[in-house]
Amino acid sequence: MSDPRLIPALALGAVIAVGMAAGGGLIGSGIVNARVGDRYVSVRGLAERNVKADLAVLPLRFTASGEVLSEVQGVIDADLATVRRFLVAQGYPAEAISLGRLEVADTRSREYGAQQGPRFILAQTVIVRTTDVDRVQATTRALNELVRQGVVLQDFNGPTYAFTRLNSVRPAMIAEATASARTGAEQFARDSGSRLGPIREATQGSFQILARDEIGEETQSVDKKVRVVTTVSYRLN
Repeated sequence: MSDPRLIPALALGAVIAVGMAAGGGLIGSGIVNARVGDRYVSVRGLAERNVKADLAVLPLRFTASGEVLSEVQGVIDADLATVRRFLVAQGYPAEAISLGRLEVADTRSREYGAQQGPRFILAQTVIVRTTDVDRVQATTRALNELVRQGVVLQDFNGPTYAFTRLNSVRPAMIAEATASARTGAEQFARDSGSRLGPIREATQGSFQILARDEIGEETQSVDKKVRVVTTVSYRLN
């Protein structure tokens, strides 16, 4: 018969608890670790929110080449006028359109090693920066009009989309992640026959902005997902 004065050794365990953060389609989950000797439980709470980009940047880079620099420059100037007319027709105000740097390459120079083909290659970039994300999407679908007018677009990778209003969702998401963590901790306390005590320590993780479906580059996606994970330790009574 065992001596009741002997305290059996308790192994450290890990319990996974999942909590749902209410409202807004947000999902919370907790990963719980408990140290029986120290009598506390550490929980991770997750909050996610689907958002739409509120800023779009559309770079249009076009090129021209030839043997005579002045002639190539003339082609670039004509293409620039065509691009500006196209963007104005798309409904962009003047302040949304800016001119990038003009790139000039002389393929006969030492840098290029006397390559075959036209001597001069010029490239000009026009940049559209706007909060009208839907308009940029429509413009991207209409770019074949520029091609039909003879503008040679180069290295076109599509617009870049950004979500700039993180501060508007930050407080609510932190609260939801913390509530998610507490839900997991309360479940663990009930399962272990303990009572949940005050917060011992809390750490807020960094916010992540991802493509909503987590497929492809986040900057290429209009629909995004904001995610934050908090880690909270509660004392157990």
